[in-house]
Amino acid sequence: MRYFIAFSYFGKFYHGWQKQPNAITVQQILEEAFFRLLQRAVTLMGAGRTDTGVHAKQMYAHFDIDAIDDIPDLVYRLNSFLPDDIAVQNIYEVPNDAHARFDAVERTYEYWIVQKKNPFYMDTAHYIKHSLDVGAMNRAATVLMQYDDFECFSKAHTDVHTFLCDIKKAEWKETGGVLVFTITADRFLRNMVRAIVGTLLNIGLGKVDVDSIKKIIESKDRGKAGVSVPAKGLYLIEVTYPKHIIKNNG
Repeated sequence: MRYFIAFSYFGKFYHGWQKQPNAITVQQILEEAFFRLLQRAVTLMGAGRTDTGVHAKQMYAHFDIDAIDDIPDLVYRLNSFLPDDIAVQNIYEVPNDAHARFDAVERTYEYWIVQKKNPFYMDTAHYIKHSLDVGAMNRAATVLMQYDDFECFSKAHTDVHTFLCDIKKAEWKETGGVLVFTITADRFLRNMVRAIVGTLLNIGLGKVDVDSIKKIIESKDRGKAGVSVPAKGLYLIEVTYPKHIIKNNG
């Protein structure tokens, strides 16, 4: 049978989600926990990649296994085998052809910025001491939704077949002393959100004007966009699936 597992992690000590040689990843740690618990290999297929140091408040993966008799007990036991910076929220029975990556219809990220030095945000937000024109950053963010080709924000020499993304939301809001950028799209390119934030920060700092965002996007040139902001401020906060996928949610 096929199941989805919902989990979260604090990414500081991991080289992203996907397994790779000579590096500790979230996928590796989760699969090792399954093996220790069940004494059999379980292969997880994630909803997508996250880069080194990026956090996830909500992430999904699918796996195939014999029918699980007691899902809450399995969740409890998995969490007892996992380190404190990875937590399983639930496991869902799904149709046998459900796919954690390809069936996802939306993904939402947040990027956190603080403008006062705060030790409690040292590993969870990007600190910028200079004042920012948030209005200009929001005006530029709305321009993103007028385009669908975001090659200019993609990591160079990546193996994607298309740079097309449907951005449905992009906005800045201040919440409890944290400036949060929220962006939702059907898919994201590697390094895309961090490159977008770096570009919008250049506008907020007055280095370039709001209209420059159009020229940057239309150039399709990564060198025209801003530098990528640090991974520690980036969070995958939601992955959305069609309602028929997750049967026992709630």
